[in-house]
Amino acid sequence: MRILIAEDEERMAELIGRALVDDGHEIAIAHDGETALETAGESPWDLFLLDVMLPGLDGLSLCRRLRQDGHKAAVLVLTARGAVEDRVMGLDAGADDYLVKPFAMAELRARVRALSRRPFGLRGPELRLGNLVLNPFRYQAWRAGKPLELTTREFQVLALLLRHSGEVVSREQILSSVWGEDAEPYGNIVDQYICYLRTKLEQHGPRLIDTIRGVGYVARETELVCFDPSG
Repeated sequence: MRILIAEDEERMAELIGRALVDDGHEIAIAHDGETALETAGESPWDLFLLDVMLPGLDGLSLCRRLRQDGHKAAVLVLTARGAVEDRVMGLDAGADDYLVKPFAMAELRARVRALSRRPFGLRGPELRLGNLVLNPFRYQAWRAGKPLELTTREFQVLALLLRHSGEVVSREQILSSVWGEDAEPYGNIVDQYICYLRTKLEQHGPRLIDTIRGVGYVARETELVCFDPSG
């Protein structure tokens, strides 16, 4: 993979870069957010490793800019802040994974391998269901002509459901496809993201995601049943 490392601590960046090169990856290093953003636009990348505490443009702001600019590469955020709120902020900014410093280099390498196996292949034709439209290439979504502000995870969950519209998709399938090997099988993260999606989608129309109790979720249009009073 081609990996861009945005890390202001030169020694840390060097250690990470050496480990990833040993694993066969091609790397570039930027020591501040603005340089990383500029480098990101010069050629395609497979993975961004972003330290949160970058000088100038911080790591989370950089992540948001990368997503706004249409970059589809996976994002692994590195930070010394490990509180739940900090992790949520990172994921909502568009990150795919989060690693708290100090970390073992073996764990970083394993997370990079996991991200390389994750099915991010969302490029393709627009996905449609009723008045909902998703553009996988640009990570953009609209309902009833109104743009939807979706996080990367929300978009990936919704895209998966639309690719299987009318079919029941289990929680396990969603965890495996979107969170990969980092998924916690007994957590309720899928239910939380379905709730987030419903809140955003139902601002512009009826429910599109139904729960099949004990099985999973299905994306489908609400059917209006008309009764003929004449019998």
